[in-house]
Amino acid sequence: MAVTVTVIGVDGKTLPPGGADTVNAADLVVGAQRHLADHAPDGVRTLDVDGVAAADLQAATRAVVLADGDPGFFGVVRTLREKGVRLTVLPAVSALQRLVAAIGRPSDDVTVVDGTDLKRALNVCRAQSAVAVLGVNPAELAVGLGGWRRSLVVLTDDGASTMDTVAAAGRKWPEPTLVLCLAEADVVPSSGWIAGARPLSGGWAFSEDDFSHRDGLVTTAEVRALALPRLAPGPGTLVWDVGAGSGAVAVECARLGSAVLAVERDPMQCLRIMANASQYNVDVRVVEAELLAAISTLPKPDAVFVGGGGEAVLRACVSVEASRIVVALPSIDRVAATRSALASAGYTVSGCQLSAARLAELPDGGTRLAAVDPVTVVWGER
Repeated sequence: MAVTVTVIGVDGKTLPPGGADTVNAADLVVGAQRHLADHAPDGVRTLDVDGVAAADLQAATRAVVLADGDPGFFGVVRTLREKGVRLTVLPAVSALQRLVAAIGRPSDDVTVVDGTDLKRALNVCRAQSAVAVLGVNPAELAVGLGGWRRSLVVLTDDGASTMDTVAAAGRKWPEPTLVLCLAEADVVPSSGWIAGARPLSGGWAFSEDDFSHRDGLVTTAEVRALALPRLAPGPGTLVWDVGAGSGAVAVECARLGSAVLAVERDPMQCLRIMANASQYNVDVRVVEAELLAAISTLPKPDAVFVGGGGEAVLRACVSVEASRIVVALPSIDRVAATRSALASAGYTVSGCQLSAARLAELPDGGTRLAAVDPVTVVWGER
C-alpha cells in the first residue's frame, strides 16, 4: 500500500490548523534545520530536506515534510510529485501573500518567476510592470536592472523594504529572498480578468498607420510578419531592435512578452519609439546612441533585429552571440556580405525576398494592386 506523505506549510514559527497534531504523530519529519528545530518532536527521526529521497519518505509510516509558506507554490510539492510521492498538503500563507499584504498592494497582476535562472528572471522584470522573483539575491537583480526604471520591494525577516535599484545593489543581503520588482511602485493596477498575465489582443504585424513614423521610415507589416517568428520573442528573452526607427519591431516584440532594447541614434525617432511603446502599453528601453558606441554597456540579447546600419553594425551584432539575428535589407547589394558575416560566425543562414502587393481602391470604386517596395530578409540561427 502506497504511503501518503503530509506536506505542511510553515508561516514563521506557526503551523496551519492540524499541523501540530500531524507532526507529533509522525515517525519521520523532513525539513530545513530551522523548521526541524522549531517543530520536530523530541526523539523523532529527522532528515534535512535537501538530502531526502523518495525511498526515505515511502519507508516511513507517517512522514511529514515541513516547508515555507504554501509548499504547492514554486515549492517542494512539485519536487515530490515528480518523484512519485503521494501527498496531502496543509498550506500556510505564502511569502508572496505576506509581501503584497505588507505594502497593501493587490497581487492579481503580479507575474511570478523562479530566480534560479537569473537571466530569464531579469528579462521578465525588464518587460513586465510587476514581477515577483523567488529565491534571488536582491543586489544581483538590482545590478541587472540598470538602465530600466524599477523599484524593488524586498521581503526579509524584518518585513518588507522598498528601495530603488541603486540602493538594493549597494547592500549586502544575507541570503536569497523574495523580491517584488515594480515599474511604478505607487500605481494601483486596473482590474484584469486573468491573474499574473497580460493576454495578447489584436494580433500582430499591425499596419504602418498604427505607428507614429516619419516619411515611411517604418518596418512594413509584411516584414514584421516574417521577422517576428524568426526572432521568437517571448517571456524571459531580450530582443535588441538596432536602427529601430519608429520602433515598430521593438513594440511588437514587447507585446509578445520580451524585454526589448531599441537602439536609435536620431533623437526624434527615439521620441517616436517612446510614443509608440506608450500607445501599446509596453516597456521598451530606448538607447539614444550609435550601436558601436553603446554596445559594451548593453545586456546580452537572445535575438537581434537589424533594421539599419552598415557592415560595422552587423559585425557588432554578430559579436554578441545572440541565438537569432534577423536583418532587413532594402538593398540587394548587402545580401552577400550579410550572409557571409552570419555564416562565418557559425549561424545557419536563411532568407527570402518579400515582394508584396496590397489591395487599394481606385477612384471609380474598383480595386487595384499597389506594390510595396521589396525587402530582402536574411536571418541566422544557432
